[in-house]
Amino acid sequence: MTTDRILKLGRRLIVASFFVIALTGCWDRLEIEERAVVLGVSIDTASPEAEAEEDEVSHLQGSQPVPSKDMVRVAVQIALPGRIPLGPGESGGGGKGSAGQTVWVVDVVGHSVDDAIMNLQQQISSRLFFGHLRVIVVSEQLAKKGLENVNDYFRRNSEVRRMAWMMVSKGSAKDLMVAAPKLERVPTLYLMSTLDEGIRMGKFPKDYIGIFWSNSSKKGQEGFLPYVEIKKEQNVEVKGLAFFRGSKMVGKSNPLQIAGYLGVKGINPAGYRVFVKLDGAPSTVMTAAAHRSSKIGLRIRNGIPVFSIQIAIDVNLEEKMGDKIHINDPKTLRRIELLQQEGSDKSYKEFLEMTQKLGSDIFGFGEIVRSKQPAFWNRHVKSKERWQEMYKEVEFEVSTSIKIRRIGMKGK
Repeated sequence: MTTDRILKLGRRLIVASFFVIALTGCWDRLEIEERAVVLGVSIDTASPEAEAEEDEVSHLQGSQPVPSKDMVRVAVQIALPGRIPLGPGESGGGGKGSAGQTVWVVDVVGHSVDDAIMNLQQQISSRLFFGHLRVIVVSEQLAKKGLENVNDYFRRNSEVRRMAWMMVSKGSAKDLMVAAPKLERVPTLYLMSTLDEGIRMGKFPKDYIGIFWSNSSKKGQEGFLPYVEIKKEQNVEVKGLAFFRGSKMVGKSNPLQIAGYLGVKGINPAGYRVFVKLDGAPSTVMTAAAHRSSKIGLRIRNGIPVFSIQIAIDVNLEEKMGDKIHINDPKTLRRIELLQQEGSDKSYKEFLEMTQKLGSDIFGFGEIVRSKQPAFWNRHVKSKERWQEMYKEVEFEVSTSIKIRRIGMKGK
């Protein structure tokens, strides 16, 4: 073949390649109008009578044995096309019933989450799409039985983002799907913003669903989730942390103990306030944490890990309850610092002891042992189950340092 013919053939191939590129398309495209966009999912346990609600979608009733586990009730919050606010002018909250104008809540029962979603898809004309899923709510009753099936389904679903939130509800999880908060026209976005704003205000640690799954998978740490309750005005209160041991919820904290977790981990910003009593109720002041830092040391004593936790907190003096308190006096300020240090040491120790009794190392002390004392871990611990038992025996030495940095403005 001559050189000219080779050049001509090369030109033709180059021209043909341009046409091929122009003719390519999105072979797996799915138009937005063909999707049922799921914003939130709630999962509750279902009573045995709920089996009568199930249609013969995944199996024929009586033809084969079904799983022996309790059935679940799954509710999904689907965005209504054209109703979701898109700009600042449309983002305000609506009146009563506004949530029903922006989303559609449908619930079904199934023998597993996957089975329930399959039953739901049979009732929805468009394909369910989880790419915009923001919140997964599970009931406390279900969490105590175990979230193996819930975690398995959503971890395997490639559409679910790891920045979504999972939370445990006191009572029915479905109630949070049908709630109509006045500050937000989309209930799921209100739930999400409650926790996101909690992070920014120092009220809650980052605990997206991806972080929860990661911590639950570690040998020396357990996961935790926000524990929430819907109130009478359809607002949501973060009532504490839901502790897990493996996939099962084993306990919960109170709201102030969230500050205990943040303090031990040294997470900022700091956003909690506490009362400090000097000489009874009339001589009480309120302080607000402004900044935290912590340092955790480890040593092995008699075959038991001993952790020394040094926590330093800068606080502002926010309010005083009586005129007898002279905040200009350095001795008074120092006494406030010492009293708060004493109370903080006690509350931190009580919180750590609570997690020890439950065998739920939500702080990740086991991971510190794995990283700093690998020989001890490989010889004496080895597994997650063994650390869950050893965590009950470890010792903590907690010391807190409180410094008042600001006492507020002075009036002339």
